[in-house]
Amino acid sequence: MFENLTYLQLQQYWWIIISLLGGLFAFMMFVQGGQMILGKVSKNDEILKTMLVNSLGRKWELGFTTLVLFGGGLFAAFPLFYSTSFGGAYWVWMSILFCFIIQAVSYEYRKKPNNFFGQRVYETFLYINGSLGVFLLGVAIATFFSGSEFFVDERNFSLWQTSLRGLEALSNPFNVLLGVSLVFLVRILGAMYFINNINNEIILKRSIKSIKIDMIIFLVFFLNFLYFLFTKSGFSYNENGYVSLEKYKYLNNFLQMPIVGICFVLGIALVIIAVFNTIERKKITCIKVAGIGTVLTVMALFINVGFNNTSYYPSTFDLQSSLTIENSSGSKYTLTVMSYVSLLVPFVLAYITYAWYQMDKTKITKEEITAKDAHNY
Repeated sequence: MFENLTYLQLQQYWWIIISLLGGLFAFMMFVQGGQMILGKVSKNDEILKTMLVNSLGRKWELGFTTLVLFGGGLFAAFPLFYSTSFGGAYWVWMSILFCFIIQAVSYEYRKKPNNFFGQRVYETFLYINGSLGVFLLGVAIATFFSGSEFFVDERNFSLWQTSLRGLEALSNPFNVLLGVSLVFLVRILGAMYFINNINNEIILKRSIKSIKIDMIIFLVFFLNFLYFLFTKSGFSYNENGYVSLEKYKYLNNFLQMPIVGICFVLGIALVIIAVFNTIERKKITCIKVAGIGTVLTVMALFINVGFNNTSYYPSTFDLQSSLTIENSSGSKYTLTVMSYVSLLVPFVLAYITYAWYQMDKTKITKEEITAKDAHNY
């Protein structure tokens, strides 16, 4: 089956998978969003805070697993990107990794008796993971559109041109806009998840109040990001692999790939509808609609930057060093073998769905949290 596909079709197939995983991970970052608003929703009420942390604690591992799948898929399918970005933009990726390490430690030790740091320190770690970790991820993904300063020689050896090793991306307002947008999107998703997963009127009211404020800030930054995205020049390449700048490239991609453009618009619309129904109608299942919208939006953005002869990891130092799905992928044999392995993905997703259903079958209540035999994070 897969061996009958052309090399380009295999590369496109794997970029679609990467895009899907990226969208799923963006949705799963509702855990990080919830961590950011723990204090805001609980107002330091210990019982309410424990309910919130337990709600997130049952899902953080699924998000971490999705992140590993996303990174692993990129490494296996597009190894030149992995060596160029992770080896060059060292400090930004190490900072992101550190933020996720302290998240895992915090859920493990927050409620341990006589822990060395104390509960408040681990809650601060959770906030750092939710805010700084998500922000840096957004900035790193924005460089897919804005570019980075690197050079790739004929041996595929990459040389980063700044000593900041990826942190220089913070000086670009375009990158910052996406980083901040992602932070407030996941805060909204986190609040929606609390509403869906916890049976408590106080948490419901405070979560809705949080969504009202965060949605306004999100729209301000995201709409500005879209304005710059659709008006900026993009990195296009021809049939010979020659990279050049093209005006309105990313807007043209959506227009020239209407299905992708429709998915993008539909995704944004679903998030807005979910927010409206949560605020005005107090629907508790809106996290599902917002989740689908988030996956569609992020997936469409990834396909936009990877398809239609677009460089998905451009070099602003040397245009011809820019990475595309054609010049950065593994061999045809590797992609073919991996494609058969990818047929297991639906089974993995089915297991995650089943596990999710089992954990969320019963809403979290104050009685459950305060029970003597309760296991609390």
